[in-house]
Amino acid sequence: MRFALGLEYCGNGFYGWQSQAERQTVQDALQFALAQIAGQAIGVICAGRTDAGVHATHQVVHFETDVERPLSAWVRGVNSHLPEGVAVRWAQPVSEEFHARFSARGRRYRYLLINRAQRPGLWQGRVGWFHLPLDLALMQAAADKLIGEHDFSAFRAANCQAKSPIKTLSRADVRQRGNMIIFDFEASAFLHHMVRNLVGTLVAIGKGAQSPEWVDELLLAKDRKLAAPTFSPDGLYFRGPIYEPHWNLPALDDDFLDGVLL
Repeated sequence: MRFALGLEYCGNGFYGWQSQAERQTVQDALQFALAQIAGQAIGVICAGRTDAGVHATHQVVHFETDVERPLSAWVRGVNSHLPEGVAVRWAQPVSEEFHARFSARGRRYRYLLINRAQRPGLWQGRVGWFHLPLDLALMQAAADKLIGEHDFSAFRAANCQAKSPIKTLSRADVRQRGNMIIFDFEASAFLHHMVRNLVGTLVAIGKGAQSPEWVDELLLAKDRKLAAPTFSPDGLYFRGPIYEPHWNLPALDDDFLDGVLL
């Protein structure tokens, strides 16, 4: 039988999602916990891999097992074997046609950036930080130029394994709550480091080092070396995949990321 799980995790202390030899990863932690409940090895497939230090509010995975357990075992039972910073939120059976990765028609990311002179203390490791004032209007004007289908080679990591740099970005919003700047991105799929590279470029524009038209130049040049440096992973959150309604999976629930307390 195939099951889907929704989980959240803090990326601090993990070497990303994907299993690695002798490294602490979220996938390794989850598979170990599932095996304790199932009594057998279980492999999981996720909707979107995250890098070291990147968080997730609604990662979705699927796995298969012939072992019969109540749904509560796949939530509370698994959580009892997971390390701090990782928790399963829900579990439900799905059809054999469901695939956590390939059934998703889109993915969402949010970047939280504290914009103040002092570095973060309470939220260290959970938010990015930039010490100089940023112009929100300039950043949004630049973000608007990213919407649509483009070759995002200028925002692609050198070791990116995607078959094509051409992606369709359907959302690129920049807004502010107090001293927190919130970047929201939604696309069919993302390249390796794409969101962090986009944030770095928007911050460079927001501080006045470049104009919004710089985005047009970067998209045309398709050269990663010309864009801004990759921004810190601290403030990046994978907000989860987007599935068609007929899969009937629980909805996204991460309003706390609006930065109300900051």
